[in-house]
Amino acid sequence: MLDRATLAETDRAPAPPRARGAVRLSAVPGPRAASVIGALRQEGSLKLLFPRGAGPSLEAVLLNTAGGLTAGDRMDVAAEAMPGAALTLSTQAAERAYRANGPKPACSLVRLSAGEGAALRWLPQETILFDGCALDRTLDLDLAPGARALVAEAVILGRAAMGETVRRGRFRESWTVRTDGRLAFADRLRLEGDPAALLARSAPGHAAFASILLAAPDAAARLDATRAALGRHGGASLIAEGLMFARLTAPDGLALRRILVPLLETLGQADLPKVWRL
Repeated sequence: MLDRATLAETDRAPAPPRARGAVRLSAVPGPRAASVIGALRQEGSLKLLFPRGAGPSLEAVLLNTAGGLTAGDRMDVAAEAMPGAALTLSTQAAERAYRANGPKPACSLVRLSAGEGAALRWLPQETILFDGCALDRTLDLDLAPGARALVAEAVILGRAAMGETVRRGRFRESWTVRTDGRLAFADRLRLEGDPAALLARSAPGHAAFASILLAAPDAAARLDATRAALGRHGGASLIAEGLMFARLTAPDGLALRRILVPLLETLGQADLPKVWRL
Protein backbone atom coordinates (compact mmCIF):
# COMPACT_ATOMS: atom_id res chain seq x y z
CA MET A 1 0.00 0.00 0.00
CA LEU A 2 1.37 3.42 -0.95
CA ASP A 3 1.77 5.94 1.87
CA ARG A 4 1.52 9.70 1.50
CA ALA A 5 5.28 10.13 1.24
CA THR A 6 5.45 7.65 -1.63
CA LEU A 7 2.60 9.40 -3.44
CA ALA A 8 4.31 12.77 -3.00
CA GLU A 9 7.51 11.39 -4.51
CA THR A 10 5.50 10.06 -7.45
CA ASP A 11 3.98 13.50 -8.04
CA ARG A 12 7.49 14.98 -8.15
CA ALA A 13 8.79 12.37 -10.56
CA PRO A 14 10.45 13.86 -13.65
CA ALA A 15 8.39 14.05 -16.80
CA PRO A 16 9.00 11.27 -19.30
CA PRO A 17 11.53 12.11 -22.03
CA ARG A 18 10.04 13.71 -25.10
CA ALA A 19 10.69 12.66 -28.66
CA ARG A 20 12.87 14.86 -30.85
CA GLY A 21 13.55 14.37 -34.52
CA ALA A 22 14.95 16.35 -37.44
CA VAL A 23 15.78 15.68 -41.06
CA ARG A 24 17.45 17.84 -43.70
CA LEU A 25 17.33 16.80 -47.34
CA SER A 26 18.09 18.34 -50.71
CA ALA A 27 17.57 16.88 -54.16
CA VAL A 28 19.73 17.79 -57.15
CA PRO A 29 19.55 16.82 -60.84
CA GLY A 30 21.32 13.53 -61.47
CA PRO A 31 23.42 12.38 -64.41
CA ARG A 32 20.63 10.24 -65.93
CA ALA A 33 17.60 12.54 -65.83
CA ALA A 34 16.68 11.30 -62.35
CA SER A 35 17.17 13.48 -59.27
CA VAL A 36 19.54 12.29 -56.55
CA ILE A 37 20.42 13.18 -52.96
CA GLY A 38 22.38 16.41 -52.71
CA ALA A 39 22.61 16.61 -48.93
CA LEU A 40 21.18 14.52 -46.10
CA ARG A 41 21.11 14.75 -42.33
CA GLN A 42 18.84 12.99 -39.86
CA GLU A 43 18.66 13.14 -36.09
CA GLY A 44 16.70 11.53 -33.28
CA SER A 45 13.42 9.77 -33.97
CA LEU A 46 12.95 11.00 -37.55
CA LYS A 47 14.47 8.87 -40.30
CA LEU A 48 14.33 8.90 -44.10
CA LEU A 49 13.93 5.88 -46.34
CA PHE A 50 14.59 6.01 -50.09
CA PRO A 51 12.58 3.47 -52.11
CA ARG A 52 13.93 2.56 -55.50
CA GLY A 53 12.01 4.19 -58.31
CA ALA A 54 12.20 4.50 -62.05
CA GLY A 55 10.80 8.02 -62.31
CA PRO A 56 12.61 11.35 -62.49
CA SER A 57 11.74 12.33 -58.91
CA LEU A 58 13.81 11.47 -55.86
CA GLU A 59 11.36 9.79 -53.46
CA ALA A 60 11.86 10.00 -49.70
CA VAL A 61 9.71 8.42 -46.99
CA LEU A 62 9.65 9.81 -43.46
CA LEU A 63 9.57 7.41 -40.52
CA ASN A 64 8.84 8.52 -36.96
CA THR A 65 10.42 5.83 -34.80
CA ALA A 66 8.67 7.25 -31.72
CA GLY A 67 5.42 5.82 -33.07
CA GLY A 68 3.41 9.02 -32.73
CA LEU A 69 3.29 12.49 -31.20
CA THR A 70 2.34 13.61 -27.72
CA ALA A 71 2.85 16.63 -25.48
CA GLY A 72 6.28 18.22 -25.82
CA ASP A 73 7.43 16.21 -28.84
CA ARG A 74 9.07 18.15 -31.68
CA MET A 75 9.69 17.11 -35.26
CA ASP A 76 11.50 19.31 -37.81
CA VAL A 77 11.67 18.65 -41.55
CA ALA A 78 13.60 20.77 -44.04
CA ALA A 79 13.54 19.68 -47.68
CA GLU A 80 14.69 21.45 -50.82
CA ALA A 81 14.41 20.65 -54.49
CA MET A 82 17.34 22.45 -56.07
CA PRO A 83 16.93 24.12 -59.49
CA GLY A 84 15.87 21.58 -62.08
CA ALA A 85 15.41 18.77 -59.54
CA ALA A 86 12.30 16.79 -58.58
CA LEU A 87 11.56 15.66 -55.01
CA THR A 88 8.65 13.71 -53.53
CA LEU A 89 8.19 13.23 -49.79
CA SER A 90 5.69 11.09 -47.94
CA THR A 91 5.38 9.18 -44.66
CA GLN A 92 5.59 5.46 -44.04
CA ALA A 93 2.25 5.43 -42.21
CA ALA A 94 -0.39 7.73 -40.80
CA GLU A 95 0.96 9.98 -38.07
CA ARG A 96 -0.80 9.78 -34.70
CA ALA A 97 -1.32 12.64 -32.27
CA TYR A 98 -2.02 10.97 -28.92
CA ARG A 99 -3.58 12.34 -25.75
CA ALA A 100 -1.35 15.06 -24.31
CA ASN A 101 0.07 14.25 -20.89
CA GLY A 102 1.70 17.62 -20.32
CA PRO A 103 1.15 21.37 -20.77
CA LYS A 104 3.12 21.75 -24.00
CA PRO A 105 1.70 20.67 -27.38
CA ALA A 106 3.53 18.47 -29.81
CA CYS A 107 5.11 20.61 -32.52
CA SER A 108 5.79 19.81 -36.16
CA LEU A 109 7.69 22.26 -38.37
CA VAL A 110 8.02 21.59 -42.09
CA ARG A 111 10.10 23.90 -44.28
CA LEU A 112 9.99 23.25 -48.01
CA SER A 113 11.63 25.05 -50.90
CA ALA A 114 11.83 24.57 -54.64
CA GLY A 115 14.34 26.25 -56.91
CA GLU A 116 13.83 27.53 -60.43
CA GLY A 117 12.38 24.82 -62.65
CA ALA A 118 12.14 22.35 -59.75
CA ALA A 119 9.19 20.11 -58.86
CA LEU A 120 8.30 19.36 -55.24
CA ARG A 121 5.57 17.12 -53.81
CA TRP A 122 4.80 16.99 -50.09
CA LEU A 123 2.31 14.14 -49.67
CA PRO A 124 2.34 12.71 -46.14
CA GLN A 125 -0.29 10.18 -45.20
CA GLU A 126 -3.06 11.21 -42.85
CA THR A 127 -2.65 12.51 -39.32
CA ILE A 128 -5.01 10.83 -36.84
CA LEU A 129 -6.05 12.97 -33.88
CA PHE A 130 -6.86 11.12 -30.66
CA ASP A 131 -9.08 12.44 -27.89
CA GLY A 132 -7.16 14.88 -25.70
CA CYS A 133 -4.40 15.52 -28.24
CA ALA A 134 -2.47 18.77 -28.58
CA LEU A 135 -0.64 19.38 -31.86
CA ASP A 136 0.71 22.56 -33.45
CA ARG A 137 1.84 22.15 -37.05
CA THR A 138 3.60 24.71 -39.25
CA LEU A 139 4.37 24.45 -42.95
CA ASP A 140 6.47 27.04 -44.79
CA LEU A 141 6.89 26.81 -48.56
CA ASP A 142 9.29 28.95 -50.60
CA LEU A 143 9.05 28.83 -54.38
CA ALA A 144 11.41 30.26 -56.97
CA PRO A 145 10.08 31.44 -60.34
CA GLY A 146 9.09 28.50 -62.52
CA ALA A 147 8.92 26.01 -59.64
CA ARG A 148 6.04 23.56 -59.28
CA ALA A 149 4.70 22.21 -55.99
CA LEU A 150 1.89 20.02 -54.75
CA VAL A 151 1.26 20.03 -51.00
CA ALA A 152 -1.43 18.09 -49.15
CA GLU A 153 -2.24 17.42 -45.51
CA ALA A 154 -5.11 15.18 -44.37
CA VAL A 155 -6.51 14.90 -40.84
CA ILE A 156 -8.84 12.31 -39.31
CA LEU A 157 -10.64 12.78 -35.99
CA GLY A 158 -10.27 9.39 -34.33
CA ARG A 159 -10.55 5.91 -35.82
CA ALA A 160 -14.10 5.21 -36.94
CA ALA A 161 -13.58 1.44 -36.93
CA MET A 162 -12.68 1.63 -33.23
CA GLY A 163 -15.67 3.79 -32.39
CA GLU A 164 -13.42 6.69 -31.39
CA THR A 165 -14.51 10.32 -31.21
CA VAL A 166 -12.47 13.43 -30.46
CA ARG A 167 -14.41 15.58 -28.01
CA ARG A 168 -11.51 17.48 -26.53
CA GLY A 169 -8.20 18.49 -27.95
CA ARG A 170 -6.15 21.09 -29.75
CA PHE A 171 -5.05 21.17 -33.36
CA ARG A 172 -3.50 24.23 -34.92
CA GLU A 173 -2.09 24.38 -38.43
CA SER A 174 -0.32 27.25 -40.15
CA TRP A 175 0.62 27.39 -43.84
CA THR A 176 2.74 30.17 -45.35
CA VAL A 177 3.68 30.28 -49.04
CA ARG A 178 6.16 32.66 -50.62
CA THR A 179 6.89 32.99 -54.31
CA ASP A 180 10.09 34.72 -55.37
CA GLY A 181 10.51 35.89 -51.77
CA ARG A 182 7.07 37.53 -51.52
CA LEU A 183 4.16 36.37 -49.41
CA ALA A 184 1.62 34.73 -51.72
CA PHE A 185 -0.66 32.85 -49.34
CA ALA A 186 -1.25 32.25 -45.64
CA ASP A 187 -3.78 29.92 -44.03
CA ARG A 188 -4.48 29.38 -40.35
CA LEU A 189 -6.62 26.50 -39.13
CA ARG A 190 -7.62 26.00 -35.51
CA LEU A 191 -9.69 23.28 -33.84
CA GLU A 192 -9.63 23.74 -30.10
CA GLY A 193 -11.97 22.57 -27.37
CA ASP A 194 -14.34 20.07 -29.00
CA PRO A 195 -12.88 19.38 -32.49
CA ALA A 196 -15.74 17.10 -33.54
CA ALA A 197 -18.35 19.73 -32.68
CA LEU A 198 -16.39 22.48 -34.41
CA LEU A 199 -16.09 20.47 -37.63
CA ALA A 200 -19.79 19.57 -37.45
CA ARG A 201 -20.73 23.25 -37.71
CA SER A 202 -19.70 23.36 -41.36
CA ALA A 203 -19.63 19.64 -42.21
CA PRO A 204 -22.21 17.70 -40.17
CA GLY A 205 -21.42 14.00 -39.89
CA HIS A 206 -17.87 14.44 -41.19
CA ALA A 207 -14.75 13.49 -39.22
CA ALA A 208 -11.98 13.91 -41.82
CA PHE A 209 -10.65 16.78 -43.87
CA ALA A 210 -7.75 17.71 -46.13
CA SER A 211 -6.03 20.81 -47.46
CA ILE A 212 -4.34 20.93 -50.88
CA LEU A 213 -2.12 23.52 -52.51
CA LEU A 214 -1.02 23.44 -56.15
CA ALA A 215 1.62 25.83 -57.43
CA ALA A 216 1.95 25.49 -61.20
CA PRO A 217 1.73 27.66 -64.32
CA ASP A 218 -1.41 25.75 -65.35
CA ALA A 219 -3.16 25.97 -61.96
CA ALA A 220 -6.01 28.05 -63.39
CA ALA A 221 -6.67 25.45 -66.07
CA ARG A 222 -7.08 22.78 -63.37
CA LEU A 223 -9.56 24.69 -61.25
CA ASP A 224 -12.80 23.48 -62.86
CA ALA A 225 -11.72 19.82 -62.86
CA THR A 226 -10.69 20.10 -59.21
CA ARG A 227 -14.05 21.56 -58.22
CA ALA A 228 -15.81 18.79 -60.11
CA ALA A 229 -13.74 16.13 -58.32
CA LEU A 230 -14.52 17.64 -54.93
CA GLY A 231 -18.22 17.97 -55.64
CA ARG A 232 -20.26 18.88 -52.57
CA HIS A 233 -17.46 17.74 -50.26
CA GLY A 234 -15.25 20.81 -50.66
CA GLY A 235 -14.16 23.79 -52.69
CA ALA A 236 -11.20 25.18 -54.60
CA SER A 237 -10.05 28.70 -55.42
CA LEU A 238 -7.35 30.35 -57.49
CA ILE A 239 -5.76 32.53 -54.82
CA ALA A 240 -3.02 34.01 -57.01
CA GLU A 241 -1.62 33.54 -60.47
CA GLY A 242 -0.37 29.97 -60.65
CA LEU A 243 -1.59 29.12 -57.13
CA MET A 244 -4.67 27.04 -56.28
CA PHE A 245 -5.92 26.06 -52.82
CA ALA A 246 -8.57 23.47 -52.00
CA ARG A 247 -10.13 21.99 -48.90
CA LEU A 248 -12.46 19.01 -48.55
CA THR A 249 -14.22 17.06 -45.83
CA ALA A 250 -15.51 13.50 -45.64
CA PRO A 251 -17.32 11.22 -43.16
CA ASP A 252 -14.17 9.17 -42.45
CA GLY A 253 -10.66 8.41 -43.65
CA LEU A 254 -11.71 5.89 -46.29
CA ALA A 255 -14.20 8.27 -47.86
CA LEU A 256 -11.57 11.00 -47.80
CA ARG A 257 -9.05 8.80 -49.63
CA ARG A 258 -11.55 7.94 -52.34
CA ILE A 259 -11.60 11.60 -53.32
CA LEU A 260 -8.08 12.58 -52.36
CA VAL A 261 -6.01 9.85 -54.06
CA PRO A 262 -7.24 10.33 -57.66
CA LEU A 263 -7.24 14.10 -57.24
CA LEU A 264 -3.63 14.21 -56.04
CA GLU A 265 -2.51 11.90 -58.83
CA THR A 266 -4.19 14.16 -61.38
CA LEU A 267 -2.79 17.37 -59.94
CA GLY A 268 0.69 15.90 -59.46
CA GLN A 269 0.71 14.26 -62.90
CA ALA A 270 2.15 11.12 -61.31
CA ASP A 271 1.17 8.17 -59.14
CA LEU A 272 1.19 8.67 -55.40
CA PRO A 273 4.13 7.15 -53.51
CA LYS A 274 3.71 3.39 -53.10
CA VAL A 275 3.46 3.70 -49.30
CA TRP A 276 0.01 5.19 -49.82
CA ARG A 277 -1.17 1.84 -51.18
CA LEU A 278 0.34 -0.51 -48.59
